[in-house]
Amino acid sequence: MLLTAPSRVGVSASARGSQRRSAFSAHSSAKPAVSSQLSGNVQLSVGKPHRRSAGQRIIAQASPSAATVAKGAEAGATGVKVTVVGVGLMGNKIARRLAACGHSVRAWNRTLEKAAPLAEAGIAVDPTIAAAVAGSDVVLLTLSDAVTITRTLLSEEVRPLLKGKTVLQQGTIGPKESAALAAEVSAAGGCYVEAPVLGSQPEAEKGTLLIMVGAAADPKDDPTGPVWPLLLALGQEPNIHYIGPVGTAAAVKLALNQLIASLTIGFSTSLGLVQRSGAPVDKFMSILRASALYAPTYDKKLQKMLDRDYGAANFPTKHLLKDVRLFEAEAEAAGLDTRLLAALKGVAQDAVDRGLANTDYSAVYDAVVFPGDQGAQRQ
Repeated sequence: MLLTAPSRVGVSASARGSQRRSAFSAHSSAKPAVSSQLSGNVQLSVGKPHRRSAGQRIIAQASPSAATVAKGAEAGATGVKVTVVGVGLMGNKIARRLAACGHSVRAWNRTLEKAAPLAEAGIAVDPTIAAAVAGSDVVLLTLSDAVTITRTLLSEEVRPLLKGKTVLQQGTIGPKESAALAAEVSAAGGCYVEAPVLGSQPEAEKGTLLIMVGAAADPKDDPTGPVWPLLLALGQEPNIHYIGPVGTAAAVKLALNQLIASLTIGFSTSLGLVQRSGAPVDKFMSILRASALYAPTYDKKLQKMLDRDYGAANFPTKHLLKDVRLFEAEAEAAGLDTRLLAALKGVAQDAVDRGLANTDYSAVYDAVVFPGDQGAQRQ
């Protein structure tokens, strides 16, 4: 992936016609200058108050009163005001990356203790989702699924606050789910953009994520609006792809994640047979690497599989299972044969049932190669 900053992203929008600016400028105040500093699953019960825990009190004390950050604070005065909602594995890295690029970043997570490291880094962590939404122009979602998004963003408390806001949805959800969410945000007076990503924590840290965009118009056409500068910080121009209307980017993202399952489970099966036959694994891999069948992910996951030590997850097995289920439902609705998907789902479910839900998704190898070893609780 390219690491160089895109050239002249801040050209005058008048060259493209001012009529194309409105799609991504839900409010006139959200027109920050594009920063050149590109180096740089939660459930919420609607309407139910939450007790203020000790972690909440600590975060409230650690949060600065202004949404500035330790890095890029001066640039943040003119950067996009964005709240990252859901600061788990990816959300944490995304928030830090945006702050380092000079944007004015806030954060919210239902389990606020998980957001404490961001507060220590100078990112404002709000104690409530309402405060988080009210304090920003863009609400960037990195939540685990559509149900969680709906309960978090469309509660009676938060929904009225969406007027004039841009919702940038970056989690993996179904096309129909994304379209339904877009309709709700629009009805509330906000603007909705889906921008799921391919890549993990290292890519988020470096700003080299592959980004798929689904929206009424390409955000690149409004370079001084609130969306394009954020995408540039996370993906850089060659890696940002406008797919089409809302739903199309979600479909492409699901298609790619289905390949993660297919490739990993397929490789696990081949590797298992090689091992059981007594053939040298290194010979198998040498031939595979020299062939058109090779995919880099095989080498990335090989040692984890050989050791049966799947380690900490960049992308956990439980999320792979969720995405296979989503793809299966979409494929069935599209009239595709879903028998292979049912098998992939079964393998991923078996791995989760073994206690491997939160490990790296290479744990599907355990379910493929040791199908009778249901008692294994390898973490």
